[in-house]
Amino acid sequence: MAIVTIAPPGADRTSLRTSRNTPSLPRVPLVLQRIEPVSAAGRGLPRWLRRASGPVVLVLLWHMLSVTGILPTEILAGPSIVLSSAAKLIESGELQQAMAVSLGRALTGLAIGGTVGVSLAVISGLTRLGEDMVDATMQMLRTVPNVALIPLLIIWFGIGEAPKIALIALATAFPLYLNVYAGIRNVDQSLIEVGRTLGLSRLSMITSVILPGALPNALVGLRYSLGIAWLALVFGEQINATAGIGYLMANAREFFQTDVIVVCLAVYALLGLTVDFIVRTLEKVFLSWRPSFNGT
Repeated sequence: MAIVTIAPPGADRTSLRTSRNTPSLPRVPLVLQRIEPVSAAGRGLPRWLRRASGPVVLVLLWHMLSVTGILPTEILAGPSIVLSSAAKLIESGELQQAMAVSLGRALTGLAIGGTVGVSLAVISGLTRLGEDMVDATMQMLRTVPNVALIPLLIIWFGIGEAPKIALIALATAFPLYLNVYAGIRNVDQSLIEVGRTLGLSRLSMITSVILPGALPNALVGLRYSLGIAWLALVFGEQINATAGIGYLMANAREFFQTDVIVVCLAVYALLGLTVDFIVRTLEKVFLSWRPSFNGT
């Protein structure tokens, strides 16, 4: 079988004749090979192992400083003592009870503050009248330190659970407000024009275009609010608390029990990581439609 070659005008006839007599090449079967993106190649260790390496190295360094005596027990108890104290608190049930009380306060305050913040952000973001009525007040109030409001909260609500929850609600409302408001105002204008072209009603435009477009910012605000909720909880549980992790820390401070203080701090950190993991999971579920950069 000869290879047919079409010679351009003015081509050499000798070369054309030679190409006709050239034997055909054997057909090689194609081997399908999976193509992987460059970002997925050569990653080495699993990501969860790399993420855990930092805390593990920090704990090992802490243990070495405690064993060698560079870090005295009076200043900071070592990991072994902290684990022993945590085991005793778990065995007595005191730690579980304190975790349940603190988690309930944080989630209740977040629910109240989040509802208020998101509602005001929607009102302010969707209408110019709402922005004129709400945004200036929110921008003014968010600059007031929440800790400075503790005396007023005690006067208004007493020394029970109400001022603690109110402090957390105030602290978490503003990050959600700012992020949801920014998300609504930063929705792509071309999507709005497409919705108008399709004849969507105002309600359909809000529920199908604007709010889904603001969802990424809302989830970022939720992560910020969760982090601030734990900070506000630490201050709130100093207000005549009779239960909770802050109550354990206050008692440990009176008796210079650094091991119990470290246990309480570790519990705060673990609770914060847990709720942050939940929010990250929600981001993967609700934002699966949006491609994003995951690092190189």
